[in-house]
Amino acid sequence: MTVSELNRAGRDDFCNAVGFAFENSPWIAAEAWQKRPFASVDDLHAAMVAVVEQAPREKRIELIAAHPDLAGRVAREGRLTAASFDEQSSAGLDRLSKEELVRFERLNQSYRARFSLPFVICARENTKESILAALESRTQSDRATEISTALREIAKIARLRLSDVVEE
Repeated sequence: MTVSELNRAGRDDFCNAVGFAFENSPWIAAEAWQKRPFASVDDLHAAMVAVVEQAPREKRIELIAAHPDLAGRVAREGRLTAASFDEQSSAGLDRLSKEELVRFERLNQSYRARFSLPFVICARENTKESILAALESRTQSDRATEISTALREIAKIARLRLSDVVEE
């Protein structure tokens, strides 16, 4: 779909086309639809990020919580969204050794215990090694810093997802 086609799309078609960009949070696309027309994919992305930034804190926390643990139970059970599956696979998280899987599980549990949220990072910009290192180091952050970091990572994920499906 092109940006021009998105600009002409009704709300349902628009949400069906780009609502997946922010994990299990189509409300972002629904609100961004009202900001049409968009000049580019960057403009569309900026509008969607603005929706997130203007959302109440509880909605931003729900957005973070909508993400699956990296290499977690949902992934092992084959219940990831198509986009999440592709992203985790691109970082090699679908090909972990038993030791790496145990390490991911331990670090994910530690992170969740500290923040009551899943660890979020743009997997497509990382390797399994860099994700593990970030998971370890970010567990030492304070909650406010970690929420901000997670939202920045979510914006990166959404930008890449939009680039996958929207043409200029």
